[in-house]
Amino acid sequence: MRAVVQRVLQAVCRVNGQVSGQIQKGLLVFVGISPDDAAADTAYLADKIAHLRIFEDAAGRMNLDVQQAGGGILLISQFTLYGDCRRGRRPDFTAAAKAEQARQGYEQLIAALRSMNVPVETGIFAERMEIDCLQDGPVTILLDSKRLF
Repeated sequence: MRAVVQRVLQAVCRVNGQVSGQIQKGLLVFVGISPDDAAADTAYLADKIAHLRIFEDAAGRMNLDVQQAGGGILLISQFTLYGDCRRGRRPDFTAAAKAEQARQGYEQLIAALRSMNVPVETGIFAERMEIDCLQDGPVTILLDSKRLF
């Protein structure tokens, strides 16, 4: 399971012109699911996302997680995080989970984050989405439950 986590001042997801999810201060998280992801991957990623200390405290140091900072999460499913561009010019997406498995992994991640009392808004799985955000910092973190970057 992979995630791109961005600290934002606001973020909104629209599908067919309608808002499906919106947050003010918090995290915009794009998540990709692989075929071999299991419950342990979901738990790892949920814990990492919920407890990343990337918000500034009173001293200006990145020392607070999203809940301590009073923020929320906008979680967007994005299979293209498993695009392999090492050969040729067209990405190969065979490392991404098939739709039904990816939907289950995405829904499990949403549930895991919500079980930690983190406010979570979402996009709509497998729909074409428009994402607007106002990044803060910018701060962007890459997470992968299988390997280190």
